[in-house]
Order: sequence, then structure tokens, then C-alpha cells
Amino acid sequence: MNTNKKIKVLFVCMGNICRSPTADAVFRHHVKAAQVDHLIEVDSAGTHAYHIGNPPDERSQRTALKRGYKMDDLRARAVETRDFEEFDYILAMDKENLQLLKQRSPQDYHEKIRLFMHYGANYDGDTEVPDPYFGGHQGFELVLDMVEEASQGLLAHLRAHINR
Repeated sequence: MNTNKKIKVLFVCMGNICRSPTADAVFRHHVKAAQVDHLIEVDSAGTHAYHIGNPPDERSQRTALKRGYKMDDLRARAVETRDFEEFDYILAMDKENLQLLKQRSPQDYHEKIRLFMHYGANYDGDTEVPDPYFGGHQGFELVLDMVEEASQGLLAHLRAHINR
């Protein structure tokens, strides 16, 4: 991996107000704590344009803040064509969004696109982060648990590539 430029990671869910901004905030926090924020850039987006410009869902923000993750500065945006070229890792929260990303991207970029939970040690590479939007508080806690674990795995993966 070329360390002369930042490694760019994009987290993607449907509306970019629950799962992907949670992953954005959590991973950004871990990258900063590991003091590699000068090497890794983090962003999030949605496959649908429902909530462009809106902050993350208040339930996601509350759940994240209880664990020390601040995300009120994030705003929803839609995945753009240029994202496929610009980002090194495009990580979908579920299989539906994974498929949408692959349909929208040129074939050359498909190797960048995978499920985020591929990096979770206690999950198989086929595991999806469930959408908590229509559920209760436990759904947001579960998303945060999964995102924290996969973030640690992703950070370890990237650090191994940085140190090559």
C-alpha cells in the first residue's frame, strides 16, 4: 500500500443516517486513538438519497455518545460515481447495498467493495449489519457492538498494510 497518500475508507448503508455514520464515527475514533489519522481518511455515504444533508439519526447519535463516539458533525450524502475511484475500501453494511454498489461501479473497482463485517473477528465474511431504523434501542446497541468489532479488525488490517 502506498503510504504517500492516505488510505481512504468509505462506509455505506442505505440512507447514511444510522449504520454507516456509526461506522464512520467509531472507525474515525479508533484511527485517531491509534495515531494513524494522518494515514487514513474516513467517510460515509448512502446508496439512496433520502436524507442528504441531514445529521445521523438521533437514536444512533445517543447510543454512540454513551460509548464516547461523537457524530453530530456528520451529514448524510449519497454515493457518487467518483467515490469508486477515490476510495480504497468501500464497505457495505448489508448484501443489498453491496449489490447496489457493485451494479453502480465499473468492474475495475469491484475488488474495493465488500461487506464491512468481513473484518469482524467473531463474524463470517457474509454477516450483515442489521438496519436498526424501525426497531428499538437494542438494535442500535447491536449495530454499535458489531461496528466496534469490525472497526478493530479493519484497523489491524490497514495497519499491517501501512507497515509494509
